[in-house]
Amino acid sequence: MHMPKKRTLILTAVGAAVVIVIAYSFRAPAALVDSAVVERGHFQQVVEEEGRTRLPNRYQVSAPVAGYLSRVQLEPGDELAQGAELFRINPAPAVPLDARSRSQAEAALARAESALDAARTLVEAEQARAELAEAELERIERLVTEGHMPRESLDRAQAEARRAAASLRSARFGVDVARYERDSARASVAIVGGEQGQNPIPVNAPVGGVVLTRERQSEGMVQAGEPILTLGDLASLEVEVDVLSPDAVRLRPGMRVEIERWGGEENLPGRVRRVEPSGFTRFSALGVEEQRVWVIVDFDTRREHWQHLGDGYRVEARFILWEGSDVLQIPASALFREGDAWGVFVIENGRARHRSVTPGRRSGLMAEVRSGLSEGERVVLHPGQDIGEGSRVQTR
Repeated sequence: MHMPKKRTLILTAVGAAVVIVIAYSFRAPAALVDSAVVERGHFQQVVEEEGRTRLPNRYQVSAPVAGYLSRVQLEPGDELAQGAELFRINPAPAVPLDARSRSQAEAALARAESALDAARTLVEAEQARAELAEAELERIERLVTEGHMPRESLDRAQAEARRAAASLRSARFGVDVARYERDSARASVAIVGGEQGQNPIPVNAPVGGVVLTRERQSEGMVQAGEPILTLGDLASLEVEVDVLSPDAVRLRPGMRVEIERWGGEENLPGRVRRVEPSGFTRFSALGVEEQRVWVIVDFDTRREHWQHLGDGYRVEARFILWEGSDVLQIPASALFREGDAWGVFVIENGRARHRSVTPGRRSGLMAEVRSGLSEGERVVLHPGQDIGEGSRVQTR
């Protein structure tokens, strides 16, 4: 009587085991997913764009008079001091005492004299502005050190001092250029008046710097005003970056910038000097119309650190909008929308568990998490339609 019952129990248990094995073999395999760990660390909210270096002050040296140009020996990259000889021109014969030509040359000389006086006056004004900015910077530095003013005040004062210094350099450059134009106008008056013979006229560098381009090398006849060389001072190099207009609204003078992929091993520090008030339209590579704005960045380090950069070189700029040293963060690809809220899938014991989160700032591939997650938890990246609450998952 007891044997059949025992046999029945055994057969039932074996049958149940077979059913379980068959069911287990036919169940859906765990989904392979990419994952990341929730971490705390340094976080930066940035705007990244390509830019290029430029010289705000350059001078194109042209032939002051018509004549025969001697061969130009200087080459792009040659450094020269202010007043160094660039080339010589043997003036073409001019009819002396030509009333019309003399009047035009004298009028040009008068304009050049007035421009030189105006440039000198501008230097005096910019000098006063620069001295005031330096004094204000010293005062604010002392107050910030003593804790009476916030750090932002010091950043604004430093930006104003840099702007004043750049304006002063530009004004001094304008004086050098105006002086050269005055000297060229005097030479034209002398030639028209018949005071110059057939001796070649030396043309000297109006500013010190480096030869950027050479428009004319071979000797031969040239007309007055024909460009010969372009000069510039690489010490005044700056970076121009065109950013989307919504991003430009968030940028401020004095904001910190990191200049990357310029050719050196380390990033170069910089500061926003000016966000231009007018934008322009540009079409992206995909044909999308974009409104963009030029942003000017000054190097915030000594010239020796970027001395190999030249005019028109490509760089990448990272504008630091905000940064923190202890920020809970995850890859932005782990977040997904659920109505008006945000959520993630957390991996717990091999299964995906839905979790509502409150994200904060975003920067590129990373996002700040203000609530909903803890440090050390692992989240699913790029969750697809096959991932749901309780789904079996396996990390790659």
